[in-house]
Amino acid sequence: MSYNSAEKFFSKETFKINTYTKKIVRGALIAALYSALTVGLAPISYGPVQFRVSEALTLLPFYFPEAVPGLFFGCMFSNFFGGFGLTDMVFGSLATLIAALLTLKSQNIFVAAAWPVLSNALIIGSMLHYLIDVPLVATCVYVGLGEAGACYLVGVPLMKILEKRNIISAARASA
Repeated sequence: MSYNSAEKFFSKETFKINTYTKKIVRGALIAALYSALTVGLAPISYGPVQFRVSEALTLLPFYFPEAVPGLFFGCMFSNFFGGFGLTDMVFGSLATLIAALLTLKSQNIFVAAAWPVLSNALIIGSMLHYLIDVPLVATCVYVGLGEAGACYLVGVPLMKILEKRNIISAARASA
C-alpha cells in the first residue's frame, strides 16, 4: 500500500463511513436483541399482564440515538408473533417509538425510564382493552407495572452497571 493509498484509507471520510456503519449495526443489534428477548420469553411478554424483559432496552436511546429505530423495528417484529396481529404491530411499535423519542430527550436515566412506562401503560393498555374487552384502568395499571419493573428493576440497574464498567461511555465516545 502506497503512502497516498494509506492516507486515503485513513481519511476523515472513511472514518465517517465507519461511524455511520457502527450506528447502523448498533441499531440492528438492538432490534435483534429486543426481538430475541421478547419472542424467547413469549409466555411473559404478551397479554394484559406482561413483563417484557426486552423493555429494559428502551433506556438505550438515552445513550444512543440509533437505538430509536432499533427498538421500533425490534418491537414491530416481536409483535408479529404476539397473537394480536397487525393492530399490535402498529400500536405496540408506536408506543415504543414515542417512548424512545422521549427517552432520547430526557435529562437523566430515571426520567428516561418513565416514558416507556407511561407510553405502554396508556397505549397498550387501551389497545388490549379494545381487543380483548378487559377493564381499561386495570389493564393500563397491569401493563404499567410490568413496564415499570422492566425499566426500573432491570433497565436502570443494567445501564448503571454498563456505565460503571465504561461500556456505555466507551461506546458513546467511539460513535
